[in-house]
Amino acid sequence: MNKFTALLLLFAAGITTANSQIMEKTFADTSLAPLEQLSLTTEWDKVFPKSDIVKHCKVTFVNRYGITLAADLYMPQKLDVPAPAIAISGPFGAVKEQSSGFYGQNLAERGFITLVFDPSFTGESGGMPRRVASPDINTEDFSAAVDFLSTLPESDENRIGILGICGFGGFAINAAANDPRIKATVASTMYDISRCTSNGYFDADDNPDSRYKMLQTLAERRTADYRQGSYARAGGVVDPLPEDVPQFVKDYYDYYKTPRGYHPRSGNSNDGWNTTSNLPFVNFPLLSRASEIRNAVMVLHGENAHSLYMGKTAFSKLQGNNKELLIVPGASHCDLYDNAEKIPFDSIAAFFSKYMPAQ
Repeated sequence: MNKFTALLLLFAAGITTANSQIMEKTFADTSLAPLEQLSLTTEWDKVFPKSDIVKHCKVTFVNRYGITLAADLYMPQKLDVPAPAIAISGPFGAVKEQSSGFYGQNLAERGFITLVFDPSFTGESGGMPRRVASPDINTEDFSAAVDFLSTLPESDENRIGILGICGFGGFAINAAANDPRIKATVASTMYDISRCTSNGYFDADDNPDSRYKMLQTLAERRTADYRQGSYARAGGVVDPLPEDVPQFVKDYYDYYKTPRGYHPRSGNSNDGWNTTSNLPFVNFPLLSRASEIRNAVMVLHGENAHSLYMGKTAFSKLQGNNKELLIVPGASHCDLYDNAEKIPFDSIAAFFSKYMPAQ
């Protein structure tokens, strides 16, 4: 008989007050998962230089599924407390040492506390197996970051926003629909991972037969993975780069596979996600409640981004006069990863300041 069954039998039989207190403590002890002891790097291993006006440290926090997330906490050297705070993640398949950290440090230079985290199962964060994506868990990762910032002494729990890049732009909007504590959300160069998984790029495979064929292939892959006891990886950005690929694939290569953005922990820079990771996005679409978001949202995209159609569709779902679509002239999808001349950091900061004002 296991411990849980024994406790239930005691309850059914009528237990003493002392035993009742013991039982309550037993359940209470399991209500919040303990932090996993992660092995975090101590050196500066970002793909961008360290700012001399921003303080930085590594932190960890636990999400609702018991997964410990690793994050970089950035704060201005001169900070008026309690300060507004922003949780940041993305792109999909990247790590916090890449684009998200670049955003985090730049916004910290503009007066915000920023918490830049590796999503569950990736980078320095915990969770097994590695390189798995989930519409639910990755949305939860943002809310777990809000939990952390809400209890951080230096931050103002009434002025917390989130920012998601690429695929995590879609997760950010999803989190905003689910978590009213998020006062303002920015989705930069966003992907809707559910849409491009289910329909293919530009909705070219949006039909039941194409989806069924994909599901058949992934189901067969599950059997093979289980048989061999390990998960096959889908591969990161294609390397070597064929000459006939679309321009946006060349742009990805230029970021993830060159010194500009390569990082050894990044799935996109190396062997990618587990092949079966995208399965849940077919049946559990993101953005289904985007129209019910009451707090502020900015959708930020490049004029020349191949993914612009996803951003425009997401914006069309939003309601209210506190929603903004900002299209950057001449910018591609990857320009908004790390091109400081294209990323409108001042506009992003002004948006957060407007909708997260000091009380």
